[in-house]
Amino acid sequence: MHPHIEKLHNISKQHSRLIIGLMSGTSLDGLDIALCKISGSGTNTQCDLLHFKTIDYCEDYRQHVKAIFAKPIGSIEQVCILNAWIGRYHATLVNQAIQDFGYQNTDIDAVASHGQTIYHSPSEQHQYADFPNATLQIGDGDHIAVLTQIITLSDFRQKHIAAGGQGAPLVMYGDYLMFHSPDENRIMLNIGGIANLTCLPSKGGVSDVFSSDIGPGNTMMDALVQTHYSGLFYDKDAKIAAAGIVHQGLLMQLASAAFFLQAVPKTTGPEVFNLAYLLEAQKQVAATDLSNEDVMATLCDFSAKCICDSIITLGKTFPHLMVYVSGGGIHNPLLMKRIQIRLSNQLPQAKIASTEQLSLNPDAKEAVLFALLANETLCANTQTLPSSETNMPSVSLGKISFPD
Repeated sequence: MHPHIEKLHNISKQHSRLIIGLMSGTSLDGLDIALCKISGSGTNTQCDLLHFKTIDYCEDYRQHVKAIFAKPIGSIEQVCILNAWIGRYHATLVNQAIQDFGYQNTDIDAVASHGQTIYHSPSEQHQYADFPNATLQIGDGDHIAVLTQIITLSDFRQKHIAAGGQGAPLVMYGDYLMFHSPDENRIMLNIGGIANLTCLPSKGGVSDVFSSDIGPGNTMMDALVQTHYSGLFYDKDAKIAAAGIVHQGLLMQLASAAFFLQAVPKTTGPEVFNLAYLLEAQKQVAATDLSNEDVMATLCDFSAKCICDSIITLGKTFPHLMVYVSGGGIHNPLLMKRIQIRLSNQLPQAKIASTEQLSLNPDAKEAVLFALLANETLCANTQTLPSSETNMPSVSLGKISFPD
C-alpha cells in the first residue's frame, strides 16, 4: 500500500481527528481558522471546537481578489497566478495559527480549505443552454499541503455540481450532524455575504432537511461602504444605516429579482446582488439622488426582508420555529433588530438566538462545517445533498492533496 493511502486509512480509523477548517468569505476581511477535534462520523459525530481565530488579510490580498471577484470578464493570467498565490498565502496563515494555538503541524491530521470564491454561476443565472451549473474557488490545495506538510482537502463545491447540484450552500449535512434536535424545529441561519439557511425539522432524518441561499446578507452593504467610505470594509455597528431612512419604493424594486421567484433550494451570489443591481433598481424608481445613509438603511432592510420572507414561509409548515444565527451579519445590530421586528409582527411564534446558545461561536460555524465535511470524506461516509430538482445521490466532497 502506498504510504499516503495507508496514512489516510489510519486517520480514518483513529478514535478522533484534529482537523483545521478554513473559510474565506466574500467580505475579504480575513481567513477564518477553526481547529476541531472530531470523533466518529455520520450521526455518531462529536465535534469540539478547540480554537478559533480570524487572521486579517493584508491589503494586497483584498485588492488582488477584488480585481477578479464576481466579474464576468477578467484576466485569465490573474486567475492563474492568484490560484497559486492564495494557496500559499493561506498556508502561511495556517502555519501561524497552529503556532498560536500551541500545536505542531505534525499534530494536525488534515486541513479542510474552502478556498476563495471568485465566481459562482448556476445555470439559472448564466442561461447558456446545455451548460451546467458552475463555480470557481481558487487557492490550490496542493500548495497548502506542501507548505504546511498536512494532508489537505479542498475544492469541495465541484463534486456537488458534478452530481447535479448548484455548488451551494454546502452547510446542510454539517448542520444536521451538529444541530438537529428531536425536540425543536430549527432554522440555522447564516448571514454572510449571502444569507443561507438550513431547515431542521424535529421529526425526520437527513432526507427531510434542506438548505438554500435566500438572498443578500452583507454583500451589498459591504460593497457600498467600500466604495464610498475610504478605509472602511463594513458598516461597523450599523452607524451609517442607522442614520438613514428606508426608501420603500427602492426596497420593493430590489426585492423584485427573478431569484426570489425560484423554488428552494437555490443559490446566488454577488454576481447578481451587487452595486450594478442597486443602481439599476434606483433608476427604476427615480431614487438615484438618495444619500448613502438612506441607501444603506434600505439595503439593511432589504437583507432583513429576504431573510424573514423565507423564514415566514417555512413557519407555515413548521410551527414554533427556533432560529439560530451565525455569520458576520449577527454583529450588525440594526439588521438583527429589523429581523426581530419582522418576525415578531408576522411570525410571533418564532424565536431567534445566536448559535452561542448551542455552544458554537457564530463566527466559526462555516469553518467548522468544512472540517466536518472533510471528516466525512476521510471516514468514507457520503452526504445526501439537495439540488434544485431533487435530493442528490450521496457524494464525498473535496479533493485530497498530499504533502509530498
